Amino acid sequence: MTLKVHHLRPAPGAHTRKIRVGRGEGGKRGKTAGRGTKGSGARVQVSARFEGGQTPLFMRLPKLSGFTNNNKVVFQVVNLDRIASLFPQGGSINPDTLADAGAVRRGQPVKVLGTGELGGVQVQVHAHAFSKSAQEKIGAAGGSTTQI
Repeated sequence: MTLKVHHLRPAPGAHTRKIRVGRGEGGKRGKTAGRGTKGSGARVQVSARFEGGQTPLFMRLPKLSGFTNNNKVVFQVVNLDRIASLFPQGGSINPDTLADAGAVRRGQPVKVLGTGELGGVQVQVHAHAFSKSAQEKIGAAGGSTTQI
């Protein structure tokens, strides 16, 4: 004889019968049907968040404004006038040399902005980002920009 799905039965004692409450005072859970006596819990379903009439927790807490974008890239910014004052002789500038000079924090992306003038200093700047005005001013002074 082959085993078929309709032959399967749960093991003895695996399923207990559902207790039907509130079916007369003679039964195991008659009369109050396990709800105790009186009160809102005996009369109606009360939600778990109900706090008995006091101001609810979600109304007591301050509201949050906006959100934090975890993917936002925060640049360390350096202006051209700061580069001109730190490197008056010109030359090659990268985030490490800027960190050594104290212009930026080490290990973070650097963006060069175009505030100020280079004053004719030729610089080869390697940075993570440049503003358009910074690229134009560095190119006009005879320098070059390289995005890393």
